[in-house]
Amino acid sequence: MKKIEVKILNPESIDQAEKLMVCAARLTQRGHQISCLDDFMDLYEKPYQRSTVANLVKLPHPTIQKFGIINVVVVGASRRFLAQITRHQNEVKYMSASLQYSDYSGVEDFVIPYDLIGTGQEEGYLRQCSMAMKNYQEMIRYGVDNDSAGYCAPQGMRNILLIGATPYQWKHMIRQRTCRRNTKETRYVMLKIWKQLLEQNRELFSDCGPFCMNGGCEEGKMTCGKIIPPQMLPTDIIRVDFPKLCEESALEEGVSDEDTAD
Repeated sequence: MKKIEVKILNPESIDQAEKLMVCAARLTQRGHQISCLDDFMDLYEKPYQRSTVANLVKLPHPTIQKFGIINVVVVGASRRFLAQITRHQNEVKYMSASLQYSDYSGVEDFVIPYDLIGTGQEEGYLRQCSMAMKNYQEMIRYGVDNDSAGYCAPQGMRNILLIGATPYQWKHMIRQRTCRRNTKETRYVMLKIWKQLLEQNRELFSDCGPFCMNGGCEEGKMTCGKIIPPQMLPTDIIRVDFPKLCEESALEEGVSDEDTAD
């Protein structure tokens, strides 16, 4: 998991989404003052304070947070992460590297699950992944199409994924997927995305944490019972919940002895 990287591809869209949020909120109350395009543009360009953004985010009107698409690339997360995150479909778009069109012969790489790091089980896990991809390569060599051979690919194989979503949906996904009830890789990826969103706009994304940070757990009897304090930042949560990924001596996910590219 140490090699998973994320990046906001269009950070300028966040400022635009914020500006549209303020404009949309003002429009609902000042429509009677707008009789022409120039009137609207004056409203659109009207300056506002950071406190205005913070107050609007707290309102129970999510539509004003749905103007604009923020695109994020996730490089190196597993195909298991792909299967989990794509359950979110409302106002979210995805584009993934394809097992149908891409040929991963000899270039595959695998995520080591967090709980295997430092246990001595990494080598056996990578060996199994490598064996699966050797079968994949053998099928390709005998003329089987990439799509059919792709069924051999393990869930742990690394992938590249583009995600485009509105600010509101990013917040919804982060709230759900940073909960300690989720799988560790998914939590880690979403915490890294939340960190970058916060760096771009603290007021808009300050309330992204799991539900226990913003009122109370919604898991009922399935709660983990480990509340995350509301003052914690995503970097704090990563440091507490993923110490193996923060240590200088953390296991490097290197080349296995089965010719597995890392």
